[in-house]
Amino acid sequence: MKKDVILQSHDRSKAYGIHTQQTFSSKILKEEGLEKVLQENRELIALSEPIINNLYNFVKGSGFFGILTDVQGCILNIMGDENVLEVAFELDMVPGAYMSEEHIGTNAMGTALWEKKPVQISGEEHFVKVYHRWTCSAAPIQDPKGNIIGTLNLTGYSNLVHAHTLGMVVAAVQSIELALKHQQAKDKLLWSRQYAGTIIDSIPKGILTLSPRGYIKSINRKGQKIIGASQDALIGVPAKEFFVDWPKVKSAFSHQRYPLKSRTYIQHHHKSLEIDLELHPIFDARENRNGMICIFTEVPRVSQLDQSKPHHKMYTFDKIIGRNKKFLNTLEYAKQIANSPSTVLISGESGTGKEVFAQSLHRASDRQDQPFIPLNCGAIPKDLIESELFGYEEGAFTGAKKGGNKGKFELAHRGSLFLDEIGEMPLFMQTNLLRVLEDREFYRIGGSKKIPVDVRIIAATNKDLREEVEKGNFRKDLYYRINVLPLSLAPLRERKDDIPLFIDYFMTTKSLKLQKEPFTLSKDQLEEMLHYHWPGNIRELENMVEQLVNAQSTAPYAQENSGISPGFEVAKEEPSSAANPSPPVKPLEIVEKDHILQALNYFNHNITAAAKALGLGRNTLYRKMDKYGISR
Repeated sequence: MKKDVILQSHDRSKAYGIHTQQTFSSKILKEEGLEKVLQENRELIALSEPIINNLYNFVKGSGFFGILTDVQGCILNIMGDENVLEVAFELDMVPGAYMSEEHIGTNAMGTALWEKKPVQISGEEHFVKVYHRWTCSAAPIQDPKGNIIGTLNLTGYSNLVHAHTLGMVVAAVQSIELALKHQQAKDKLLWSRQYAGTIIDSIPKGILTLSPRGYIKSINRKGQKIIGASQDALIGVPAKEFFVDWPKVKSAFSHQRYPLKSRTYIQHHHKSLEIDLELHPIFDARENRNGMICIFTEVPRVSQLDQSKPHHKMYTFDKIIGRNKKFLNTLEYAKQIANSPSTVLISGESGTGKEVFAQSLHRASDRQDQPFIPLNCGAIPKDLIESELFGYEEGAFTGAKKGGNKGKFELAHRGSLFLDEIGEMPLFMQTNLLRVLEDREFYRIGGSKKIPVDVRIIAATNKDLREEVEKGNFRKDLYYRINVLPLSLAPLRERKDDIPLFIDYFMTTKSLKLQKEPFTLSKDQLEEMLHYHWPGNIRELENMVEQLVNAQSTAPYAQENSGISPGFEVAKEEPSSAANPSPPVKPLEIVEKDHILQALNYFNHNITAAAKALGLGRNTLYRKMDKYGISR
């Protein structure tokens, strides 16, 4: 039976034009195409990752690696021992490579998709000779409706072939399919809750629920508005601290099965309100009291104490500015992946808002109430970054703090760890980071106790990490490990239609901050800003507006001083002529070099001041100076 499957697969491989000497898949997606496929399969990737982790931990050190593909055979995720992954990567078995028979001939993933059943292919059963070294066991993954949506595969050297390997893969696939069913049920339940929540939020009265022990469990929008506090601030507050005469109300209500109406007072922090209260008991299936629903309205002309609780809030998606179509697509994708536990890699030039997106991802996830811990990998000296990430025990080195110190991983436990400028991380630390991502545990420096950790990694870079991998500056296996959910932010020069929005926003906020009157830019000023290339992106635009607000507090004065910034110029077009056929504008690199030189001259070569004015980090400015041969 299996022999027939192999022979038929070989016949199909020949018909597809696959050659036995072929080394690589004939279809490997580039970054943009891969990002689209990863987005389409984000749920499968997220739900299967912990199961693949468990499978890998079971075979770890045995020379096997696991592969997840979509229904077309495109590799979505790959995980395994470093030594065997290096061999796989040399054969371009990487995310984006298609393992269908049509592109690489007979192999377990492609043949399992064709046969619609689990398959084990070993040694010379593979069609291409370069795969004769492998034994592969794959099984198709079905969604709750029975549609095949991908495959899970376990590959090792052919001398390791064992029938039980296929059984392990089948068991893992069953776990993934069960997770998909649970997710579907969870989505339906969530929809039901949202449906009910929408109805409750539309009621023009305050509604809150109390647990059997008398703690606030939920409150609708109208209730939050009446009280002047968010649901997060109110959940868990005891009723006895919330209702002024709660013992009296509770006593009157305790033996009744029907609603009780009462006029009472509620208090929260410095706010006190008189309300009309209606209490309804909640009963479980055995007719036992299981809490209560409180419906309330504010009594007109209440006596109310003023309250103000200024506090720093993290960025959220609803605070992000933009109307550019490409940017809005990126924003929508970010919202969709926010609740995934998978690693996100945010790429974009300096000043494009990578940390804003990182914070928003965290705030939109189910980890929002847990820590968000940032670490700028480019700002920490190489000899300190290990202790920053992993912490240290007392006496680990000279000057170590008494009692030791927690690292960023420990501080971010159950939350999110934001690794900014990850491309600057030293190679030795990349190895350590990869190990923690795979094992989910680590040792403090000088420690002997393993510390388990549950963090969601959000990484960011302004470098092309693929290029860094080719240069040997960044580990290929770490790149694929962190690039599960890639998120690319466009530079400001590709979002010209958003510039007026940013100007209005920064003009308002900077005027308030500096206690100056906001003004409208002249037409010439706005034109200059729209035609400027903004190497420092949004951060540079923010600094530019702040400079204008500092220097100009009235509209007439602003009209007279239309230059974008002291000492800074925009490369303007010159009229072309037959005698002068040169391009009307300078090449971008020349403009950028001139712009950097102007900034350095203006600030007397003060790197910190120039970098801030340009909207760049110091390290980024140094790299650009080296690139253009500008002396330090």
